[in-house]
Amino acid sequence: MRVSIHKHIANPEQFKQQLLVWSQQFREVVFLDSNSYPQEYSSFDCLLAVDAFTSLKTDFENAFDDLKQYQTTTKDWLFGYLSYDLKNTVENLNSSNFDGLDFPDLFFFQPKKIYLLKENQLEIKYLFLCDDEVESDFEEIVQSQSDAYETLGKLNIQQRISKESYVEKITKMLNHIHIGDMYEANFCMEFFAENALINPLEKFQKLNEISQAPFSVFFKNNKQFLLSASPERYLKKVGETVISQPIKGTSKRFSDPVEDEISRQYLENDPKERAENIMITDLVRNDLSHTAQKGSVEVVELCKIYSFLQVHQMISTITSKIDPQYSPSDVLKTTFPMGSMTGAPKISVMKIIENLEETKRGLYSGAVGYFTPDGDFDFNVVIRSILYNQENQYVSFSVGSAITSLSIPEKEYEECLLKAKAMHEVLR
Repeated sequence: MRVSIHKHIANPEQFKQQLLVWSQQFREVVFLDSNSYPQEYSSFDCLLAVDAFTSLKTDFENAFDDLKQYQTTTKDWLFGYLSYDLKNTVENLNSSNFDGLDFPDLFFFQPKKIYLLKENQLEIKYLFLCDDEVESDFEEIVQSQSDAYETLGKLNIQQRISKESYVEKITKMLNHIHIGDMYEANFCMEFFAENALINPLEKFQKLNEISQAPFSVFFKNNKQFLLSASPERYLKKVGETVISQPIKGTSKRFSDPVEDEISRQYLENDPKERAENIMITDLVRNDLSHTAQKGSVEVVELCKIYSFLQVHQMISTITSKIDPQYSPSDVLKTTFPMGSMTGAPKISVMKIIENLEETKRGLYSGAVGYFTPDGDFDFNVVIRSILYNQENQYVSFSVGSAITSLSIPEKEYEECLLKAKAMHEVLR
């Protein structure tokens, strides 16, 4: 049971930063920020959950069953993540690539303290066992200030796959497409630094400032961190309605308005980018149909262009009505991993990219989000993100692009570098 208290916040942007600074004292933190990006399906401008009362940490074996039991038993707010390698429990797959980060495959926690901000209205939800701390915590938050950050040393950021090797691998993927093994695949490569000493809060604030993405996340589980500027929603459930918003298609932003509009229109009309998006939209329609009421899957938007600070993106919106026989975790299991990060047909693609990629994806191209007590949920896609294991002193970010029969390997490589730009800038 939780106590619920409402407050009026005069300066929401300032309060968000104070919340984030205050949260750093806790072992478990999930901070979700929409950055006031205009979107139809937003429930909150900002959420903060801290301090685990209970938690679930597991590898991929039976992970979705464990999550289902945890969610139905607690019937409370849960925050956490699904890593890409849960694919190995959904299908008969495996992962043997290098993993420098060593995060659990799945982690969720039931927070003692939650803050939900929408415009000027703040709702505070504390478990009864700590409800006497609400007012003292609130006073502490409004007095929080960022400390002066120390420079912790220069990072030597390396690229796991060279340009030559990348072109070679994409050529192999094109061969798979030409002989009919797949139609489209998302191929990813890692950038990393060893002996890395960074201030995660500082890096997240910089990344968030230059990206201002609608699904930004600061995640902390003891010494494991995710700093995400994701523009993409994986899946949201509100009542019986399920919403998926895959991204496929990217073009560069320009400071000159004329150039910028040309870039936007080029993306909107590019046959390759539209083909990518439509293929993934079709895959998502199929995934949602597994748990949907008959005839309820609908494409609400197809290939719509959304503009962010760094890039223009092509996004489609697909909805369905969940069949009452299925649980919230069933919807996640039957759609995971998201089609925008795999390709089509899904199982064949996942096997091929596992062989050609050189790093285990882990939390990258997984999802972070939350469940509400009544079984609603909202999860992002973990892209445009920095991952950091403070204990191993290993920092990593990965980028990818969709490979189709029309792909030119050198152009795909350039798209990856464009997507890596913000993370490079922050870590430098």
